[in-house]
Amino acid sequence: MEEQFEAAVRGFWEVRDRQAAKQIANGSQDAGTRGAVTGGAHLDALTRLVVHHFVEKLGFPESSVWLGKKAELPGYYRPTKQWDLVVKEGDQLVAAIEFKSQSGSFGNNFNNRTEEAIGSAVDTRRAISRGLLGEARPWLGYVFLLEDAPGSTKNSHRAFNPRFEVDNAFKGNPSYADRYQVLCKRLVEDELYDAACFVLAPKDPELPISQPDSALSFRNFIESLTRHVESEPGLQG
Repeated sequence: MEEQFEAAVRGFWEVRDRQAAKQIANGSQDAGTRGAVTGGAHLDALTRLVVHHFVEKLGFPESSVWLGKKAELPGYYRPTKQWDLVVKEGDQLVAAIEFKSQSGSFGNNFNNRTEEAIGSAVDTRRAISRGLLGEARPWLGYVFLLEDAPGSTKNSHRAFNPRFEVDNAFKGNPSYADRYQVLCKRLVEDELYDAACFVLAPKDPELPISQPDSALSFRNFIESLTRHVESEPGLQG
């Protein structure tokens, strides 16, 4: 699956380039790089790879898989929350996964991405505890693809000046890649998500894709999903 995973990650940039070129051709290019991100579907190849695992390896029918706007679940603090991929069998939620990415504007979007990831998990976990998503415990996953670029991997120049001392993990003005890695690791440690995948992907196809933390690798992500579905009563396909 490693080769398929790398091909899917490479596909992220191909989709962005096609969308930007299409908007230019149509005379409706957005400001800056926005034209490459307003078309959606950037992580479709990676999503399809996970869907394939549900269907071919775990035995779920394609009819149990819901994507995009159809992957909506009830919340607890709000009426509903739209995930990127949902697997549902009868009245039971099997799994829900978020696929997120960040390219450019790293400083402007880190806090938003962080709050979104935490809020989605807390809301859905509470809905699970209220019995809104079935009797069994579903699996929640978070996938984050970050552009491997100087702006994301070099230490930040902005100093933190809170009224209290910052957590040790954020001392020394860590890069945004380091911060996202801490985020993903702690989302799992605190059991907001069952597994997370963090990948650094450069635009240049000649440069390697990296997964800096084995605990946040795609392999570990899929293995966690498989173990949970196969061992949790009421989730088998």
